[in-house]
Amino acid sequence: MPASCGRHARGRPGPLPAGSGFEREVRAREASAAPAARFPTPVACARPDMFPLDTDLGLARDSYYAATARRDRSWPALEGSASCDVAVVGGGLAGLSAALDLRRRGLDVVLLEGREVGFGASGRNGGQAIHGLACDQEVIERQLGHGAARQVWDMTIEALDLLRERIAEHGIACDWRDGYLGLAVGAGKGARLAAWADRTERLYGYPLERIAPAEVGRWIASPRFHSGVHDPRSGHLHPLKYALGLAQAAAAAGVRIHERTPVDALHQGEGVTLHAGTATVHARQALLAGNVYLHAGRAPLVPALAPRVMPVGTYLVCTRPLDAATHAALVPGGRAVCDTNFVLDYFRPTPDRRMLYGGRVSYSTATPRAMAAGLRARMVRTFPQLAAAEVEFAWGGFVDITMNRAPDFGRLPAPPGRTPAVYYLQGFSGHGLALTGLAGRLAAEAMTGDAGRFDVFARLRHRDFPGGAALRMPALVLGMAWYRLRDMLG
Repeated sequence: MPASCGRHARGRPGPLPAGSGFEREVRAREASAAPAARFPTPVACARPDMFPLDTDLGLARDSYYAATARRDRSWPALEGSASCDVAVVGGGLAGLSAALDLRRRGLDVVLLEGREVGFGASGRNGGQAIHGLACDQEVIERQLGHGAARQVWDMTIEALDLLRERIAEHGIACDWRDGYLGLAVGAGKGARLAAWADRTERLYGYPLERIAPAEVGRWIASPRFHSGVHDPRSGHLHPLKYALGLAQAAAAAGVRIHERTPVDALHQGEGVTLHAGTATVHARQALLAGNVYLHAGRAPLVPALAPRVMPVGTYLVCTRPLDAATHAALVPGGRAVCDTNFVLDYFRPTPDRRMLYGGRVSYSTATPRAMAAGLRARMVRTFPQLAAAEVEFAWGGFVDITMNRAPDFGRLPAPPGRTPAVYYLQGFSGHGLALTGLAGRLAAEAMTGDAGRFDVFARLRHRDFPGGAALRMPALVLGMAWYRLRDMLG
């Protein structure tokens, strides 16, 4: 989902993207002036250095996507032992994409998913597939230079094309719609957005249609926005329908998928051995694509990777169906929308005449109190004409962000005398709906001998979050309070 922190012309932290844990029933009724919606009870993590699986399970229960996507197929948990060329850990978009491409390259692939395919952010996000990364391009330029930064940018556009190609090739009915609006709140932010668009077109050859203040009303029926840009190449879809369709395609290609098979240990030696309870997988290579779920619980699967990312909660609501005229008038053309605040709002109309709206984040892993009511208030501030609209669904989930909001791809060190055999993809920082697909393809290329494009991303340097296990999350909460203040001050 779009990161819940703005990107155009100002740098940003990110936020929405399977795992294991004990399920907890967490439902309540929210008190508000509008008709009530179900929402997860606020639950804080018992320890600030642990990813809260019980909270995540509660956040998944009231998802619009889960209510409107059919799971026509399930896959058995792994029992006993299996062997393969490549074992993929994680049944989200990155893992499924890699598994599909690896199988097409002739490799025997086993995919292990801790719960169900598409359970995490891949099936719960805002549904917006957008150009670029969660960080500004200047972050990439400073580390890699303009030439490699241009490669990275072009690959993010290729990711959008790949998304469309897979939808068409596999006949995935996932409600794809072209078009994305980046809209600025206020003249100052509008000027910065226009400067960013000019720079992007000049340095990266990517055209964006400018929306002048006098033209905003033609694009959106909201009093909040000053000006904006339109990108017809980006767009939006139903992410869970897409993830389930990609899983079906991978299985049809011969990938062996095992759900409810959480991996709890990894050993390198003569190849790679993965342990999932009493089950084991022996593989020549492995790809870790579980993102934030790899670091869940008291024993992260790869302790060296855990400090490089932080779990961030991100939240959404969806209205009951609106009357046709109101729905059509909100965002003429039905495009996806993000504002350009550092902690942003993102929203889109759905094909069944609803408004899907996201915007609140939690850097402490605790669900905000009155989460659904707060998001509804933000929606009504953007669209006063929805003051009487009822919220039917309220849900959320966690994504992993990196310090610089750039994705973190790489290889784990190998035992002495051996070639690295474990690859990883993490840190999409809330901007992964399209990029996860391409990341899977890059991993497949690298694991079959063509690592050039993967290594462009792997060259990016990443730092651990400061403060250690006990203080890094409070430090992030404090830092984000400053950026929220900046948004308020314009």
